[in-house]
Amino acid sequence: MIVARSLAELGDGMRPSVVTIGKFNAVHRGHLEMISRAQQIAEERGLHAVVVTFDRHPASLFTPESVPADITGVDRRVELIGMTGVEACLLLPFTQELAQLSPQEFVDQILIEGLGAQCVIVGKDFRFGNKASGSVDTLRELSSVHGFDVVVIDDVSDESGDRISSSLVRRLIIGGDVTSAARALGRTHAMQGEVVHGEKKGREFGYPTANLSRTATGLMPADGVYAGWLITPDGTRFPAAISVGTNPTVEGERDRVVEAHCILPPGDLYGQMVVIEFVDYIRGMLKFDSLDDLIWQMGKDVDTIAARLGVTR
Repeated sequence: MIVARSLAELGDGMRPSVVTIGKFNAVHRGHLEMISRAQQIAEERGLHAVVVTFDRHPASLFTPESVPADITGVDRRVELIGMTGVEACLLLPFTQELAQLSPQEFVDQILIEGLGAQCVIVGKDFRFGNKASGSVDTLRELSSVHGFDVVVIDDVSDESGDRISSSLVRRLIIGGDVTSAARALGRTHAMQGEVVHGEKKGREFGYPTANLSRTATGLMPADGVYAGWLITPDGTRFPAAISVGTNPTVEGERDRVVEAHCILPPGDLYGQMVVIEFVDYIRGMLKFDSLDDLIWQMGKDVDTIAARLGVTR
């Protein structure tokens, strides 16, 4: 997939195009439907398929205190978009200049002059242009002037009938329900970050852990213990017992951290950028009366998680 951060960088190679636009914060099943439809129409018409998204949430420019928590970091988001097989992703920096474009200017400069759009695919709640003044109806009005088609993708619902949205996914992850979040996402929720040195308490207890840097991206789920996978840069997957929280049994004040004990030996992971996938919630974070009780519970957790993941220790 071609990734460009400006129209100039993208060039004319993706013209004429089918464009789908959105924040794509979660790259959930609704977003995947939009991308899939763009690819389908592009193939039918002999056009190029381009995803247009932004390097940050638009609210970060105007009301940073109320920006929703990122479900995926921007690099991971682009990676997930690339996994769909779409030809190109235009990752536009959301600047004051871009934010001040009127709906007509956005269509003229980005869609028509920049991308040669012949079809534009959006969700039904799509807003664009200065102060989000443009709607789907605005886009349709402008399409009649410029001669491109507008396709509006209906809501996609999960198995319980709930509309799949970034808000739903965010709520599920924060609540620790990573299994339901995975159904809405169409994949397992994950965080990505560098493995750094921690307090090495797990090593002392016989369960060494890979600690994610505090700069790791992806939404941190509720405190607790999870079954999951640690994935190294070369794609190797290690079954893992994952702890999220402050480890209240061990003395001292600390920030919330994500640490993964690989059930099968992974070798030296320090300094590597890894992905940690959260498959299932096992239990909440507990404070034990003694370190012996904690170590006993850790052993039980590892057995439970190995069984959950179908791994033979």
